[in-house]
Parts: sequence; C-alpha cells; structure tokens
Amino acid sequence: MMSILAKEPVYHQLTNHLRRLIGSQEYPVGSKFLTERRICDRFGVSRATANKVLSGLVSEGLLDFRKGVGTFVRIRTLDYNLQALVSFTEEAQAAGKRPATQVLRLETVKAQDVLDEVPALLQAAPDSLLYYMERLRLAGGMPVIYERRHVVAEYCPGLTEEDLAGSLYALWAGRYGLTIEGAEERVQAVSLRGAEALALQVRNGAAGLRVSSVGYLTGRRPLWFESTLYRGDAYEFRNRLGGLQPASHARGMFLHPGESTSSETPFGGR
Repeated sequence: MMSILAKEPVYHQLTNHLRRLIGSQEYPVGSKFLTERRICDRFGVSRATANKVLSGLVSEGLLDFRKGVGTFVRIRTLDYNLQALVSFTEEAQAAGKRPATQVLRLETVKAQDVLDEVPALLQAAPDSLLYYMERLRLAGGMPVIYERRHVVAEYCPGLTEEDLAGSLYALWAGRYGLTIEGAEERVQAVSLRGAEALALQVRNGAAGLRVSSVGYLTGRRPLWFESTLYRGDAYEFRNRLGGLQPASHARGMFLHPGESTSSETPFGGR
C-alpha cells in the first residue's frame, strides 16, 4: 500500500522516513535497500526526488551504492586507532554496539611444535609453552574480527576458554598485573576466503585487512603474536598525521601484488 507524504517539504519528509527504515527489521544492516522505483510507488514521489534522497543518504554514510547491483544498508564502521592499543570491547561500546566473543579454539603447545617464525618473534625456547587461541569478535551481533593469537604461557598461567570471552588487555592487567608497553604491527589488504569468509559472514573474496603484530610487556618482553583478520566493510583505520617532514628510514615496505613480507619487517606500533 502506498504511503502518502502530505506535508512540505517532501524531500525532508522522505529522508526522515527512509532513515527510520535503515537498520530496521525490514532493512537490517547489510541488506539490499529500496530502489528508486519502489520508493516512488511506496511514497508517491517522483524519480528525481527519490534519486536525490538516496544520493543524500549515501553521502551521509547510511547507504552504500554498488554499481550494477543496487543500494545496501551500510555497516556502521568501527574505529581502529593506529596510535594506541585499544580494547575491542571498548571500541564496540564506544560505537554503541554490544561486544561479544566466540572462543573457537584454545590449546597449549610447545614452541618447538609451532612451525613458523612465531617462536623466534616471541623469543621462546623450544620447550616453552605457548597458548594458541582463535576467537571471533562480534559487534552488535555481527562478526567483524577473526583473531589467531599465540601467547607466552608463563606470563598468564591457567587461562581457560571462559577467560577469553572478554578483553585480554583487561585480563592481563587485572588478574596477572602485567603492564603492556606496546606493539609492533603491520597491516595488509587481503581477500577473505573459505572458512574465514564464512565465519565473518562475507562473500568469498570480500575485502579484508590482516593485522599482524607482536605485543610487548615492559622491558620489551614479547607477550603475544597475532594474525587477525578484519572485515573491510566494518572498520576504518584512523590516524593523525603531523606536518610535512623530510623523508626518513622507511618503517614499512612496498610490495608487488601477491608478494608477502616477513613478520620481522619493522612497522610502527599502535
């Protein structure tokens, strides 16, 4: 049934109507939104008005226009601070979203059984114990982060799956009295595929970001290494730059398409 917009100005009325629909049960985040034609039929407006309102909502960041596909309700992005370590729990809460964690895996392994460069990065002796964990982090019920992490077990003995359901930073500081000095990390654009795309509820090949980092306690003692995937449509990476400066030694690396880096490449910590 057509809804009639009776008062002026029609443009503002229609904008307010559509804003109420965006993110509702009828049009939840990520869903395809009304087309121009359907807006015209539903609200009795011209194609020009419908187009103008849709364009305005795209400019506001409420909708995404995908050429040849349609207009979709945009996922509200979370901030990723490149200058400081910030708890995901706090990030989600600051964005008005309810944080949640699904613990997918927790096991204790010997460093000598980890086949890649992780033991060297963590300065772990062959017989040292490491926790290996996988977690899915959700914001407002939507999975946004797929986390894989190795942690030096001697600094936080007795970890359980229940312990991993919240902020690790809060756990390390509160229960274990650990002081985190910072982290060195690198950020790479990736395509999310297979089980990772399925877990993050995105199409195979969707854009994502991989953050690889080593976290340190005071005295530059390594505590964790992580390789974490972020949904590309759920995060905005935020930084503040100073004025112009002369070039200095690079803290990152330019790559040819398809080329990977060693985890020991120096990158700035967040």
